[in-house]
Amino acid sequence: MIQLHLGCGKCFIPGFVHIDLADFPHIDHKKDIATLPMFEDSSVDLIYSSHTLEYFDRIEVVPVLKEWRRVLNNDGFLRIAVPDFESLSKLYSRKRQLAEVMGPLYGRWPIPGSKKVVYHKTTYDYTDLKHLLEVNGFKNVCRYDWHKTIHKDYDDYSQAYIPHMDKKHGTLISLNVEAQKDSLRRLINEE
Repeated sequence: MIQLHLGCGKCFIPGFVHIDLADFPHIDHKKDIATLPMFEDSSVDLIYSSHTLEYFDRIEVVPVLKEWRRVLNNDGFLRIAVPDFESLSKLYSRKRQLAEVMGPLYGRWPIPGSKKVVYHKTTYDYTDLKHLLEVNGFKNVCRYDWHKTIHKDYDDYSQAYIPHMDKKHGTLISLNVEAQKDSLRRLINEE
């Protein structure tokens, strides 16, 4: 079973192939996650990517999803987490503390081991992300509960709460969504 952890950063999850631009000892492929030439078509069972999709703008994200779909096996799973615009908006409206939501909305991430810095370029709510996935060849789009995943014991941004680390009483600010590759659907630009 091949499981990819795309944009893993410092988070190591046993049993996954780790791909990131960062320089950490557990990185299997030090490269951008937009293309995955080291994997054949339909060769991957699961792609997990936490808080990376927002670094691609609305035009860039389409070929990224097409590439991720390409490597997934028929009915393989894509599990992604992104900052949840709806949750962050409600939190801001209730508390009126801009500093609390600035990082998740306008994140800046220096890539360890390089001089490169990346920034959040967009945000999503559930309806928007679901539509994006469906028009790009995914089906059965739904929210997932991070407590019930194989990566539940490895803290990452899919478990992001405000107040920070208050997983019992805080507000989850991560939109956690999974979908399956729709192997029966032909994409418009697919040959």
